[in-house]
Amino acid sequence: MDEDRITVRNALKDGDLSTRLSAVFMGAGMLGHRQVVKGALVFLFEIAFVLYMAMTGFHNLGMLSSLGTEAQGKVWNEAKQIYEYTAGDNSQQILLAGVITCFVVAGIVVLWILQMRHSYSLQKRIENGKEIPTLRVDIKNLFNGNLHITLMTLPCLGILVFNVVPLVYMISMAFTTYSKEGEHLILFDWDGVNQFLRVLNMSGNIGRQFWHVLAWTVVWALFATFLNYILGMVLAMVINRKDTKGKAFWRFCFALSIAVPQFVTLMIMNIMLQPSGAINVLLQNLGLITEPIPFWTNAMLARITIIVINLWVGIPYTMLQVTGILQNIPGELYEAARMDGAGPVKIFFRITLPYMLFVTTPYLITSFVGNINNFNVIYLLSGGGPTQVGDTAGQTDLLVTWLYKLTIDQQYYNLGAVIGIMTFVILTIITLVTYRSSSSYKNEEAFM
Repeated sequence: MDEDRITVRNALKDGDLSTRLSAVFMGAGMLGHRQVVKGALVFLFEIAFVLYMAMTGFHNLGMLSSLGTEAQGKVWNEAKQIYEYTAGDNSQQILLAGVITCFVVAGIVVLWILQMRHSYSLQKRIENGKEIPTLRVDIKNLFNGNLHITLMTLPCLGILVFNVVPLVYMISMAFTTYSKEGEHLILFDWDGVNQFLRVLNMSGNIGRQFWHVLAWTVVWALFATFLNYILGMVLAMVINRKDTKGKAFWRFCFALSIAVPQFVTLMIMNIMLQPSGAINVLLQNLGLITEPIPFWTNAMLARITIIVINLWVGIPYTMLQVTGILQNIPGELYEAARMDGAGPVKIFFRITLPYMLFVTTPYLITSFVGNINNFNVIYLLSGGGPTQVGDTAGQTDLLVTWLYKLTIDQQYYNLGAVIGIMTFVILTIITLVTYRSSSSYKNEEAFM
């Protein structure tokens, strides 16, 4: 019987004594079916789990429901003439320990299911007169037929420990009162979906800022993605023309800007556009302006400035991306279009653009998502400002930069977690809907 088709129900219903004992004593089925070392290891895992739960696991799960109740105490010591502090509950540690314990429990459940299925498969092999693999054979298979298990185990454990567990821990914060509000940085409690309602409520201060930041984030991502894409494509087409001389030189000039680290370019631009920066000083010396241009203090001007500077940074990347694709468009298509009397504009919209969109739709999607999360450009240019009095978000903040400010600068950890979850949901919906609606997904053979 194929082990993939075996269920725990099969093992419990039709299993022999050692297989059924595995439901209580993990590894008993392997021990009873001549796989002693594997059975012993699985049983040791069960013992370790029982000891962990007895020593700290049950306590962690019990504290998880309340996240602690005892605050830090302060008592005056008359003899020493000082205040003495008594340790209270730390909700951060309680939440983290509870999350880890939940993963440990989930892991032992998965191990229990796997060992039950494996025990029953060993039983069926014996009943069918098949040979039971020895430990040496199993180890050999790990470097042969099951090499993928050997190679993927460590990376998967790394993802679980360093990505999944912290991610669940951070998501859990969205449902708590963990913030500087009410001094809930050490001892906090569960808050349900109140923070989500607070963010989505347009009449509240936080809700108003969220929808404002979300709208600007979408506008920014659209401009940053499609302006870079169209202008980069046009630049690549101009350089790629047969009549253009020195194609390699022009590509080198634009690619040179990529060699400069992006953060250096952005910081220089930020300095140059300050009220006393090089641009304002030069324009004033030439008599073109009398007052410094408020590049970073006027909200609309700051947004336009950011979009324009992003073009300078992003167009060379797009140019290099699309150059190879343009060279692969069949020349017969252009010749046939010219013979039919089509002009350059019509050829672009009927041949070049549809072909490019078909091939580069996945690239456009990743660029759009990347621009929504484009922390560097916003933070290094404007810092998210200008900021109105009483607001936590600036006029040019994206969701990702606002999240950074809420957590690192202002210690609204629960609101930051909510913003992170909302950003993830929005990006997931946009990515899936856009890609599944594109011709790249629906009709892969269109240009074959």
